[in-house]
Amino acid sequence: MMDDTTTAENIMKGRSQLYKNQGRDLEEMRRRRNEVSVELRKSKREEHLLKRRNVPTIDSTDSEDNEKPVNQSLESIVENAASADKEKQLNAVQAARKLLSSERNPPIDNLIGSGILPILVQCLRRDDQPSLQFEAAWALTNIASGTSEQTNAVVSANAVPLFLHLLTSPHQNVCEQAVWALGNIIGDGPCLRDYVIQHNAVDPLLRFIDADIPISFLRNVTWVIVNLCRNKDPPPPMQTISEILPALKRLIHHSDTSILVDTVWALSYLTDGGNDQIQKVIDSEIVVFLVPLLSHQEVKVQTAALRAVGNIVTGTDEQTQVVLNNNALAHFHALLSHSKEKINKEAVWFLSNITAGNVSQVQAVIDAGLIRLIIYHLTESEFQTQKEAAWAISNLTISGNKAQVAYVVNEGVIPPFCKLLKVVDSQVIQVVIDGINNILKMATAGDEQAHVCRLIEECEGLDEIERLQSHENEEIYRMAFEIIDSYFSGDVDEDANVAPISDGQAYQFATNSTIPNFSLNDN
Repeated sequence: MMDDTTTAENIMKGRSQLYKNQGRDLEEMRRRRNEVSVELRKSKREEHLLKRRNVPTIDSTDSEDNEKPVNQSLESIVENAASADKEKQLNAVQAARKLLSSERNPPIDNLIGSGILPILVQCLRRDDQPSLQFEAAWALTNIASGTSEQTNAVVSANAVPLFLHLLTSPHQNVCEQAVWALGNIIGDGPCLRDYVIQHNAVDPLLRFIDADIPISFLRNVTWVIVNLCRNKDPPPPMQTISEILPALKRLIHHSDTSILVDTVWALSYLTDGGNDQIQKVIDSEIVVFLVPLLSHQEVKVQTAALRAVGNIVTGTDEQTQVVLNNNALAHFHALLSHSKEKINKEAVWFLSNITAGNVSQVQAVIDAGLIRLIIYHLTESEFQTQKEAAWAISNLTISGNKAQVAYVVNEGVIPPFCKLLKVVDSQVIQVVIDGINNILKMATAGDEQAHVCRLIEECEGLDEIERLQSHENEEIYRMAFEIIDSYFSGDVDEDANVAPISDGQAYQFATNSTIPNFSLNDN
């Protein structure tokens, strides 16, 4: 039978196995987008719609009547659309298109139910009537801009091969409308995206990227490329990504803001598909052009660029280093001081993935003077940004060495860190208490631990940790118990020589030669 001492030692050993300094694996520390991206996803969706209806102010083929209301019945439209009389047929297809181009509540289901879809698709074959092809393509584009069921109805009518045929039309308006239609079909999701890719659509679409193409047409082409890059369940085929990247490398230099924004969002989608796709983007040598866009004068470009480089640094240390080698951190003073909170949040998220890296990458964040700004957001920003800052600091306490952790402590991280123990978000509490535990473990000498413990007590952090011993989350209350039991359970006589000296902002340990300093460069 074991004595009480042995039992206690075994219990403590078991606890230490639960809470090692390397308590989170790299996959957990390096975090891809999840719940914290909701706000930006909403913004992105508004600016970069997956599907677009063509609702003109003036009709290019019927400008004289300036979009007169349709006065034909649906039955007569369908009947006349199938007429052998070319003029009657064109007028009927145009009438159908006008119904579908109304700004509000176009009768898409009524037109599908009328049986006009096969007729419109057949009109795409009429190379001798480009005006009819254009009107039919326009009508089908707007049907495909609707729900998945409506888009699939267009596909089921075998429209995709004919849209691809129209990409070779000598009439630019017909080509552009076909591009638009394909963009709506691709934007429905990965199934139809891959269906269009399997019909060899990528190469003819990319051929439109040319200096002589009108800007409105190129914007549409770029938007279709964005839709090709969307979705990661499953992601686009690697062959398609290889075809698209050279085009994106050309478009990233474009002066048009709309084209540039879409180009960078396309890169953000590709880099959000796992390490293999991240490597594809890196191998294309586009990162050197992407990183400077973090300081672009247009916020939409900055937002997209920040997401794209942020996705890259969710990869391996080697992939992360590519971004750092392109001087990315030089842009982050401005990004962390940006007037838009969502930029601040994304910037701190980016840095949380850098502090999840190796020691030299942690040091790069310190050398760039960004720790104080992270601590500022830990203290002053909205909760979602504070949450990202908590991850950034906690990751540093795992990835960093003793000197780096001491630097963060001396920059004043303990009070705002402990304040977050009061929140109701269990994930944040767990991240923070894990970081506090790591800091205490790193302070191996008695005076170092005394200093950190004193900082925790002075900001009422100890009260919060004691309270967390009754938290409903098992990991949280066990960690709280471990901290109290390991660092706050004994009565330690205070030594005046090791009391921290305050300079008003940060704490520094006494530098008496007989006392170890927690800012030594220990690994």
